[in-house]
Amino acid sequence: MPRTILVIDDKVNMQMVMRMTLEQVGHRVLTTSRAEEALHQLLDPNLDVILCDLKMPGMSGEEFILQSRNERPDIPIVVVTAFGSIRSAIECIQAGASDYLTKPFEPEELLIAVQAALRLRDLTRENYQLQAAISGIQPFRPLMGESQAIHRLRQEIDKVAPYRSNLLITGESGTGKEVVAHAIHKKSPRGLRPWVAVNCSAIPYDLMESELFGHVRGAFTGATQRRVGKLEQANGSTLFLDEVGDLEPGLQGKLLRVLQEREFSLVGSSRTQHVDVRFIAATNRDLKHMVACGRFREDLLYRLDVYSIQVPPLRERREDVDLLARYFLEKLRIEMDKPVLEFSPSAMAAMNSYPWPGNVRELRNAIERSLLSCQGTTIQIDDLPDRIVADKHSKLQDSDLAALAGDDLDTWLTKGEIRMITHALEQSQGVQAQAARLLGITERSMWHRLKKLKIQITRGIINPES
Repeated sequence: MPRTILVIDDKVNMQMVMRMTLEQVGHRVLTTSRAEEALHQLLDPNLDVILCDLKMPGMSGEEFILQSRNERPDIPIVVVTAFGSIRSAIECIQAGASDYLTKPFEPEELLIAVQAALRLRDLTRENYQLQAAISGIQPFRPLMGESQAIHRLRQEIDKVAPYRSNLLITGESGTGKEVVAHAIHKKSPRGLRPWVAVNCSAIPYDLMESELFGHVRGAFTGATQRRVGKLEQANGSTLFLDEVGDLEPGLQGKLLRVLQEREFSLVGSSRTQHVDVRFIAATNRDLKHMVACGRFREDLLYRLDVYSIQVPPLRERREDVDLLARYFLEKLRIEMDKPVLEFSPSAMAAMNSYPWPGNVRELRNAIERSLLSCQGTTIQIDDLPDRIVADKHSKLQDSDLAALAGDDLDTWLTKGEIRMITHALEQSQGVQAQAARLLGITERSMWHRLKKLKIQITRGIINPES
C-alpha cells in the first residue's frame, strides 16, 4: 500500500534523489525546502513519515522536530544530516526523532530507514486504537431495516459521508443515533482510522475537560502521567459527541475554539496542538430551545449543525420490527447460549402492535428479557415483558375473542397469516416480490414466512401444506 512521506531539505538535488528513490517503491512523496512551509503538512491525516534536514534557512530542523512532536507525536521523523553533525542528530533523537541518516547515503539505506519508521508509525497507530478501545469505544453495528424511512436515512448517510463537514444527529433516545454516526464514519475517507466516541452526559464536569483534551503530568492532584484525550485519539479521524446538549457551558466555549481554530491545549499545558478531526454530535434535546433559554451557545450550535440528520423513531418504521427482533434474537441467543430459535405468531403480533416508546433500545432489551424467561425453543407471548403484553391485551375487544372460533391465539394468527399471504400471491400471480409489496413487508420477510408456514408455489399455484 502506498504511504505518504514528507521530505524537508533546502537542497533541491537532495529532494529529487529522495523523491525518486521513494516513488520507485510506490510511495507518495511531498517535498518542501523550508520547515515553516512543512508545518501545515502536519494536518494531513494520511502523513506517515517525515524526512527532515537539520541545517536549513529560517526554522531549523531541531525547531521543527520540537514543534511537530507537540502537534503530531504519532508521525516518526528521520533526521537527515551531514557526517559532522551526528551529535546534533543524537540530540534530535532525544527530542523525539526516531532515527537519523548521514549524508551521503545509498538508496538502500534510505529505504531501510523509511521502512523502519513506517513500522513504528503502524505500531503507534495500533497503540492509539488500543487506547481508544480501552476507553470504551463500541464495535461497528450495522444500520438494520428495510423500511422507506431507513432507505431515506441511508441515502442521507451516503450523501454526507465523503466530506469532513461537522454533523448534528437528532432523534429520540434509543433510536440509534450512534449507529448512524458510526455508519457515516465507516463510509468516509477516515473510515479505516479509529472511531472515537465520548458521552457528554456520562462523565462528571470536573473530569470531562481531561477526557476531551487530555492532561500533562502534574496538571492537578492525581495526574501522575500524561493522558491522551479524545481529541488526540481522534486526530485524522472522527470524534462522536453523544448527548452534546449536556455539555457544561464552560466546556462549550473550549470546544468552540477547537472547532474554529482546529487547535487545543492539554490541561496544564500552554502549548497548542493542531488537530484534524471531523465532529459528529448527537442529541435528543431541542438545542434551539436551549439556545433561547441561554443553556447552549448559539455559535457552537452553528458550528456543529452544518448539516443535520433526523433519525426516525421505531413507531414510524414498524415494518422493521420483525427484522430487528430476529436480528437481536440471533445475536443475543448466541451470547446467552440459549437454544431459542423463533417467536410464536402471537408474540410477534404483540411486538408489531406495541408503540415502542423506547425505540430500538427498548426492543433489544425486550428480546433479552424474553430470552431469560423462555424455557423452550420459541419465545411465547407470556415471555415478553408485561408492558408489551398488557398493551396488546388492552386492544382486544369482545369481537376479537369471538373471532377465535375455538382456536387458540397462535393457531388463529397462523391461519390468518396464511390467508393473507396466499391471497397476495394469487393477486400477484405467484410473484413473491410483488406479493411482499402488497403486504407491506420485505422480500426477505416474505421468504422467511413462506418457509415457516410451508407455503409452496408451483407453476403459479399456491398450496399451503396441511
